[in-house]
Amino acid sequence: MKRYVLLLAALPLLAGCTKMGPDFARPDAWWKPDSWLATAPATPAPRVSVPVAEPFDHAWWKLLGDPLLNEMQEQLATANLDLRTADFRLAGARAQLGITEAATTPGMNVGASYARQQFSRNGPNSGSRLRNPFNVFQFGLDLSWEVDLWGRVARLVEASEAQVAASEEARRDLTVVASAELARSYLTLRGVQRKISIFRQNLEIARQNQALTRDRAAGGLTTDLDVANASAQVATVEAQLPALEEQQNRLVNAISMLLGEQPGARLAALAAPRALPPVPPRVPVGVPGELTRRRPDIRMAEANLHLATAVIGVAKADFFPRVTLSGSGAIQALHVEKLSEWSSRTYGFGPQVTLPIFEGGRLRRTLELREAQQQEAALVYQRTVLMALHEVDNALTAYGTEQRRRDRVQQAVAESRRALGLARLRYEQGVADFLQVLLAQRLLLAAEQDLADSTTAVSLNLVQLYRALGGGWDPAAAGAAARS
Repeated sequence: MKRYVLLLAALPLLAGCTKMGPDFARPDAWWKPDSWLATAPATPAPRVSVPVAEPFDHAWWKLLGDPLLNEMQEQLATANLDLRTADFRLAGARAQLGITEAATTPGMNVGASYARQQFSRNGPNSGSRLRNPFNVFQFGLDLSWEVDLWGRVARLVEASEAQVAASEEARRDLTVVASAELARSYLTLRGVQRKISIFRQNLEIARQNQALTRDRAAGGLTTDLDVANASAQVATVEAQLPALEEQQNRLVNAISMLLGEQPGARLAALAAPRALPPVPPRVPVGVPGELTRRRPDIRMAEANLHLATAVIGVAKADFFPRVTLSGSGAIQALHVEKLSEWSSRTYGFGPQVTLPIFEGGRLRRTLELREAQQQEAALVYQRTVLMALHEVDNALTAYGTEQRRRDRVQQAVAESRRALGLARLRYEQGVADFLQVLLAQRLLLAAEQDLADSTTAVSLNLVQLYRALGGGWDPAAAGAAARS
């Protein structure tokens, strides 16, 4: 008896000493350039905003210096419905972790029962002296605990911890996406408002031309053909405005949706045109080695790889005996007043061992499945890292090239304005026909639209760059929250 007691006492000491399956090791990035700046022009123009290897600011939108955008970004964390949904998913993952961790501690149940029984006089208990109905009173305590000799429970806890980490990173990835989408919608809105302003300015020019042709036609200096062409130009410019106004309204609603508000809720605050915030002269991008720690989608892929590695240990542990320690103690009597007597006690304890003998290949196939899932998760991690590197490189290239294109378009706008002035002057002097004025105005309108689109594209490429870099959440704050 003493040897059995010593054996039972030693089993808990052995629990957790062995963990089946591979231990997770954080993947090491295979590509580590010193700087992102290889794609940047060696001698950028003075007005060009250039990426620099300076400390990364997660609140990148503050570089634009737009107070309204800053205010909306602060509201986003608590107002966006997708982020709030992700909060509940994270809470569920943490609750599941608590459920899994409960398996590492003994389970205890207290119960009480009363039953009135009658044995059959023709049954197996017909010879019992309890031939008449009788009462049974019982109060007891049950204990049960799985001795984790092979680390099965420990691996389950490890997998649940990895699932929590993956949920945290999924929430952060949504934050990055939502922050970028809010900035994208806001900057696009300002770009559209700039185009509306351009069309209205051109509409005024077209109306001036229309009035000029009518005056000249009334004086016999031109024909009704010029008047018709000028009127057609007015109608053409006017026809473009409704589509732009509809796009403006749609972008305002998109911002309202991101902030969890009803349609039109932001109309009063956003309908008034504002200039597109200028991009900063220097864009801090950090160093490439920080990318895997900064991009939540990479961190989520790593957590999923950790989870897939941990469950291999669970599958391997299922091949070995499962030992459960159980015990029960109770007091039982046929009369209530007898429950307090020592002779009413009853108890039982001891280990229970379960060893799989024949499972029809289920355990082997389960292990193969877990190993295949780990290999898949490893490839997903590599693909996520590789995609991130491509996204950053493409965003850097697009940011630089669009700025160079914008500079060329600015020159085109300046020359188009000059051409329109000359064409109108020559028309007023009677040495050129009105078609030259119309052509010059159309070229100016197209160039100004192109400039507005290019200026907006530069800002949107900056947003894409910071989204590719994983900006939008604070790793330091997240680390402090995890430690607390």
